[in-house]
Amino acid sequence: MDTARQSIRITGYWLMKCEPDVYSISNLETDGSTSWEGVRNYQARNFMRDHMKLNDPVVFYHSNAKPPGAAGLARVCKTAYPDHFSWNPTHRYFDPQSSPEDPRWVMVDIAFEQKFKTIIPIQTLRDHPELQNLMILQKGSRLSITPIDPHEYHIIHQLGLE
Repeated sequence: MDTARQSIRITGYWLMKCEPDVYSISNLETDGSTSWEGVRNYQARNFMRDHMKLNDPVVFYHSNAKPPGAAGLARVCKTAYPDHFSWNPTHRYFDPQSSPEDPRWVMVDIAFEQKFKTIIPIQTLRDHPELQNLMILQKGSRLSITPIDPHEYHIIHQLGLE
């Protein structure tokens, strides 16, 4: 990663990853909107809690797929609020250290914008020099939510129209 990107710049544009067998861009298209619950990484939580704003653009990315890649576009339609699933002991996202009085985790809601004609594979993203600084392309990057530059968002959007 070049020195200009060593510190994370928050631009109001996001890439959000989800496994398509858990929740896909097609699910979002059908549902119209969804909550982005279950985030259990502090940095990703902080992005949602401290930086995501209403109507921020989102690239919806299918991870752990064959191939993984950008699947479409969404937007933030509800800003951060407590992830109530963390309080339910029978739910898979339960966290005994979180409570309604002291919520540890948050979620946002996103709304469907556009499904790409085809998935833009991760290799296609890697092949574009202007996308080389995407956090998702950095070795060891596993965050489910990452900020992206407006220019990167627009390049991915254009690739989705091809």
